[in-house]
Amino acid sequence: MKVLIVIPTYNEKDNIKRLIPMIKRQLPAADVLVVDDKSPDGTGAAVRALSRSVKGIKLIERKGKFGLGTAYVDGFKYALEHGYDYIFEMDADFSHDPKYLPEIMEKMKSSDLVIGSRYINGISVVNWPIRRLILSKFANFYARTITGLPLTDLTSGFKCYRREVLKSIDLDKIHSDGYAFQIEMHYKAWKKGFRIKETPIIFVDRHAGSSKMSRKVISEAAWIVWKLKLGL
Repeated sequence: MKVLIVIPTYNEKDNIKRLIPMIKRQLPAADVLVVDDKSPDGTGAAVRALSRSVKGIKLIERKGKFGLGTAYVDGFKYALEHGYDYIFEMDADFSHDPKYLPEIMEKMKSSDLVIGSRYINGISVVNWPIRRLILSKFANFYARTITGLPLTDLTSGFKCYRREVLKSIDLDKIHSDGYAFQIEMHYKAWKKGFRIKETPIIFVDRHAGSSKMSRKVISEAAWIVWKLKLGL
């Protein structure tokens, strides 16, 4: 059983140096793939330095800032090409706590996709301003109403896929980013009949760095649900 954890980065040098050792303590046999968008702060160099002392650290350095969705697609393609059985995705900023990795891995025994949900047990979000929380809750309600996806957290970025799920999806046709990317991937897995399970997590707002939320990310998510619903 081969496990890969895909982490997209842009200016996450300080976080990634702390995060990777924490991940390896939780899942020692897992490999970690950092997909870096040419971070000016030297994130790529920090990962290369860490890989000299920690086994199983991989790095894809892209030539520019191409976005979260394409970073995950590149990571997923790498995972399929190199024979990984389970593929995680998570953020580099500690909003996704590595302590949940073993629990998610355990639930993969009876699932094809396990999603870390902020909303399955009420609201489990720490340090978010009320406007951000309202936006997230509305986005999930909006996307769930239009698509019919039976999930509490359609926009979660903390999850694990069985390789068969990613093999079944034409990754070359995934062009969305941010929230929209998460919704699109969940929808395609659901429509193909894969077993999807949510597990509760506590989401803590960023430890360092800056949020990548933007109007473009929000508007794309609003549009993608109609594209999925209408089969465009």
